[in-house]
Amino acid sequence: MTNKIFMCPPDYFYSINYEINPWMTKGTQCNNEAAIKTWDNLKNQITELGAEVLTMQAQPDLPDIVFTANAALIHKNTAVVSRFRYAERQPEEKFYAEWLKAQGFKLEILPEDMFFEGAGDALFSGDTLYAGYVPRTDISSHTYLSSLLGIKTISMELVNKSYYHLDTCFCPLSDGYLMYYPDAFDEYANQIIEKNFPEEKRIPVTAEEAAKFSCNAVNVGRNVIMNVTTARLKNALDEKGFKSFEFDFTEFMKAGGSAKCLTLKLC
Repeated sequence: MTNKIFMCPPDYFYSINYEINPWMTKGTQCNNEAAIKTWDNLKNQITELGAEVLTMQAQPDLPDIVFTANAALIHKNTAVVSRFRYAERQPEEKFYAEWLKAQGFKLEILPEDMFFEGAGDALFSGDTLYAGYVPRTDISSHTYLSSLLGIKTISMELVNKSYYHLDTCFCPLSDGYLMYYPDAFDEYANQIIEKNFPEEKRIPVTAEEAAKFSCNAVNVGRNVIMNVTTARLKNALDEKGFKSFEFDFTEFMKAGGSAKCLTLKLC
């Protein structure tokens, strides 16, 4: 089955107008032309690797709608639509929901008092869902998702404020591999990772690499698309049989996102 990936162009990605994560500084200007070029490069690379990219229309005054990873959690034909913690992103929910419904997904809507930010905080490795909590997502949503979808969900606390979504520090790769930043998690979460991922399949990143958003990468088969990173990490991926593709995601990093944040895997 051909992978399908959901993206939204950065047509209105011009500036940082609010601060809802440590990477954002209100008033920072974004180079829209550079952002569009990077987004196009990502889309084209995904397509060249054999996946299909589906897009939706961008919306004025919603610059972060470009980060489609946060739209929903996708499980088979079900889309659990996100419920954003911050008011600045809440208007995105209806646009994501409408688009996903039009693609034929069965929509599941969370209780009003339960925050959950989609594939930004919930990532599958095999049949197991690894879910982050505290900064953006409520841990109560994990039990809800497990019951709703009939899946095994493992909760992991994020303790480094710079890595506010799970997908900024935890990147499951094909064939059971994992790229991750250990210092983003508490001791218990690291024990969970070490228990569930054999040492030979773990690719820990350094503080420098984490700050380059190296874990916020798109995995297509044995290929990893990421922000410009270090030779050390590229070599580590190569040793595990992964080919890396680098692009400059600087403009999107001003808003706290990179390659993975700009995509949502639909199948």
